[in-house]
Amino acid sequence: MTELLEPSPGDTVLEIGAGSGYQAAILGKLVSRVITIERLPEIAAAARERLQRLEITNVEVEVGDGTMGYPLKAPYQGILVTAATPEIPAPLLDQLADGGRLVAPAGGRDVQELVRVRKQGGQLVRENHGAVCFVPLIGEFGWKGRW
Repeated sequence: MTELLEPSPGDTVLEIGAGSGYQAAILGKLVSRVITIERLPEIAAAARERLQRLEITNVEVEVGDGTMGYPLKAPYQGILVTAATPEIPAPLLDQLADGGRLVAPAGGRDVQELVRVRKQGGQLVRENHGAVCFVPLIGEFGWKGRW
């Protein structure tokens, strides 16, 4: 997923699903700034603490509904979604900069397609990169109800 994102040193990247903070730490070494959104406060706090211990200072951990993105710091040159979504959330596409890339697992509950979307001149170009299986993306523009 990181390779498909094509991160560049000057990029600001939005990550949806902080988890342990591992992916955000990797991205923090490759780009200028990372904002990572986690819906569970206790997991966000643990990721924030871990990143601080590692002295990674260009990653910001926020608590919220990742399907809504983080419009406060948009637009983003890269958006990485680390949970399965039935469709790419519209707010994330809106927050993607022109020339930006979004990578996400999108599709059904049992199997998804790893998708890269590029925004070029206001147009969205979608590429599929193989079958995957991720945990569900929960939120307003994600999965509803029980997984």
